[in-house]
Amino acid sequence: MAFPGVPADFPTLSDASDAASDPAPIPSRHEPSPPLRPAEQGVEVTREGGWLTVSGRWYSLSLAADEKGMNRSPYAVLLGADGNNWTDINLLSSAHRIGVADETYGLDGVTVDEQEDSVLLTVGQRSTAWDRRETRIRCTPETVEVSIAIRGQGDLDDVTVFGGDAVLRSGAAGAFRSAVGFRSVFAPVPTEPVAFVRPSRASATLGVVGDADPGRLHGIFSPPPFAFGLGRRDATGPTDIPGGSWLGLSARDAVENLTFTTLRYEPLDAGFWLRLSYEGHTRVDGEWTSPAFVLRPAADAFDVVAGHRADLVEHGFATAAPVEGPAWWDEPMFCGWGAQCARSASDFRRSIEASASGEPDEVDDDIIVRAAPAYARESAYEEFLGRLEENGIVPGTVVVDDRWQAEYGTATPDLEHWPDLKRWIADRHARGQRVLLWWKAWDPSGLPVEECVTDPTGRAVSVDPANPAYLAHLREIVAGLLSADGLDADGFKVDFTQRAPSGRHLRGTPGPWGAAALHLMLRTLHEAAKETKPDALVVMHAVHPSFGDVGDMVRLNDVLQYDVGHDPAPVAEQVVVRQRIVRAALPGHPIDTDQWPMPNRDEWLAYAKAQSRLGVPALYYAESIDRSGEPILPEHLAIVRDTWDEYRELVAGRRAARS
Repeated sequence: MAFPGVPADFPTLSDASDAASDPAPIPSRHEPSPPLRPAEQGVEVTREGGWLTVSGRWYSLSLAADEKGMNRSPYAVLLGADGNNWTDINLLSSAHRIGVADETYGLDGVTVDEQEDSVLLTVGQRSTAWDRRETRIRCTPETVEVSIAIRGQGDLDDVTVFGGDAVLRSGAAGAFRSAVGFRSVFAPVPTEPVAFVRPSRASATLGVVGDADPGRLHGIFSPPPFAFGLGRRDATGPTDIPGGSWLGLSARDAVENLTFTTLRYEPLDAGFWLRLSYEGHTRVDGEWTSPAFVLRPAADAFDVVAGHRADLVEHGFATAAPVEGPAWWDEPMFCGWGAQCARSASDFRRSIEASASGEPDEVDDDIIVRAAPAYARESAYEEFLGRLEENGIVPGTVVVDDRWQAEYGTATPDLEHWPDLKRWIADRHARGQRVLLWWKAWDPSGLPVEECVTDPTGRAVSVDPANPAYLAHLREIVAGLLSADGLDADGFKVDFTQRAPSGRHLRGTPGPWGAAALHLMLRTLHEAAKETKPDALVVMHAVHPSFGDVGDMVRLNDVLQYDVGHDPAPVAEQVVVRQRIVRAALPGHPIDTDQWPMPNRDEWLAYAKAQSRLGVPALYYAESIDRSGEPILPEHLAIVRDTWDEYRELVAGRRAARS
């Protein structure tokens, strides 16, 4: 499958034939199923044989027409334009309160509000936790939109949509879910095992919580687009994006209302629901409404993300694409983290060879990464950059990585590593280069505990973006790092946004939590950077369309290793999928292509040659490859030099054509 900007010989996605027919559909749980009644235009409502049916241009949605039928079977059957079942939407939900489980013990019949351009279906439910709870389905010609509304008082815990806990009049009790009428799920976030499209029976998580521990490596994009793609075909590999019919399932709401930490697709057997984790940090006092979950057909999996973005822009929840930034933002980068890790790995190998244990079969990544910050020092960076310059490679931007700081929270330079960071930055400016500082989001080290989220013992867990005192402190720190009177750096490479605080027992200032808190923190950092230095560059790995106003460039982030069979997942193929997700979610943002970690020199060279077709080239290595230990020789650096020369010519031509 070819796509713009990537050379034909670059490893890309598998070429699934869109002409091939979809597999046999998974039937509805309702027998007999209601007939398909597509609307020729607008939205139409019909009643027949106990069914109430609402039809749009591509679908018909049928549910029980009276209260008795609703209590017997609280489902709405969603058929596509071809008559195949996508899902039987379970109309139950649960909005658990801290300390009170939310279970349904009775449903009302459906009420129908026919509006000029839509139909609103409302099913009231008697709740053990709230004065009232409703499931609402708004049907437009192009979309089916599912949300829940509650009335009462309490602190939200987990919320499930497309299903919930109930005791029905039939005696059936427990958890109820929507039917799976699709074969696969596209999750627009890198994970390990690498599997962008997974079977519909496998779960997926989108959010702002994660790390490299088992079951948590889904924070590479944080947050990613809050959208899942439901597909009719199975993927054949970790980066295969099959063709065929797709249905987008995306969350629509203002970013300040995204106070959950994670949104999970949770299947069980032939059913699924969506779970949002609010963790007791969202107070309900009156009425509260969940995000609307929008079902809309898509041309392919990436169109699911593009449709999510378009929907948010249309409703005022995401900004239009930004104007083009200054020319220096397009300059190739050198980021020192990979070179630091390579130094760490080399020293580790030498220490093993000098000992009686001999050379290790494999270098322990954890040991290498833990030791790598010790190499974030002026002397090492001078050697890295000097070697590159000797081989004709002069980056336009240098990223000083982890850790130039004495303390992450206060971002004061480590004087042992960087005796005079301000002077060093000035020297780089004199060479025509810009300098970005690596920024570890959420880390509270060095900050007053009053500005932090704390655990029950009072220990600081993270910074507290809901606290005005922290936000004011953050602005002061940014000004000191970027102003001419301070370090005079040129911006930040923001990392670790997936380390958002998460836990019901945590305590902080009442206010935004989860994705909303991250957006507020990044917005404060971004605004302070622009106020201090208008052309400052803020690089982020937040890929949600509503985060387009809090960062200038999107990084593709760390490369992962294995697929579900524990076989190596090719670097290039992983990165191509990520790049297409970013392009769909934030089409006007330049892309930092990243480059760490590389499994071996061959894959590093293959990716280095292709980076200029994906975004801004980012070079991480200068001397050797950390994982394989292979040296980087002048002939290898010559390939990088030539690639950068071609890239610069290409960018200059593009800018000239637009001027």
